[in-house]
Amino acid sequence: VQLVESGGGLVQPGGSLRLSCVASGFTFSMYGMSWYRRPPGKERELVASISGAGGNTNYATAVKGRFTISRDNAKNTVYLQMNSLKPEDTAVYYCYNAAFPWGQGTLVTVSS
Repeated sequence: VQLVESGGGLVQPGGSLRLSCVASGFTFSMYGMSWYRRPPGKERELVASISGAGGNTNYATAVKGRFTISRDNAKNTVYLQMNSLKPEDTAVYYCYNAAFPWGQGTLVTVSS
């Protein structure tokens, strides 16, 4: 089982990024997936979740209206579209399901 995140980088406030997480080693469509983040010096926090079929999504209050979680089960991939980024969105972002190990994450830095 492997979860590999990508798409992070340095972006200016107000900018956008799309994160991707490619899963392997399990039947991806059977599992809900989440994005978490760990800001510098803080605990990991839940950002967004999506059901296995993609019909149900949930968001943390801090990102609602700015971030969109989606998935493509044919590609075993879950996405996080992040718009109107703020400096406080700076963090390492991880995709996750409790049944599997954490991936390495991808760093997002929002700074001018």
